[in-house]
Amino acid sequence: MKKVCAFIWSIMVILAWMGVGHGAGGDVILGNWLTDEGKAEVEIYKCGDEYCGKIVWLKEPKNDEGKDKTDINNPDPEKRSRNIIGLNIVWGFKYDKYGKWVKGNIYDPDNGKTYSCKMALESDKLNVRGYVGISLLGRTTIWKKAEKSPKQI
Repeated sequence: MKKVCAFIWSIMVILAWMGVGHGAGGDVILGNWLTDEGKAEVEIYKCGDEYCGKIVWLKEPKNDEGKDKTDINNPDPEKRSRNIIGLNIVWGFKYDKYGKWVKGNIYDPDNGKTYSCKMALESDKLNVRGYVGISLLGRTTIWKKAEKSPKQI
């Protein structure tokens, strides 16, 4: 009996060392998230072996002229005509062994800037930390899991 337990324990240690199960754990982030002020909904999806996200809904989708909002603050003039809805704003995230999504980027269409970013999940809340250089020089916003998409209400 001791040999069987030792064998099972050895297999479990080897599987943990190989990282089996970590890939599926990262997928809990998949789905739709409301940004901190409820201004937008972002769909997080897999892009290869990374995690990305695009805006799928805006509380105020039209500008003052009644036209779809575009990426007017982008530093690249050729990108300023892109619609905000459908715009990829998070990309490059890897799920790490500590249960966090790291080494990603986040784009803020409100100011046209891109920041380094990491994310951590707490229940139905996603802590999204954008920063410049080191994480201490940043800001965290909290996104909430979208139970029912505002566009479906």
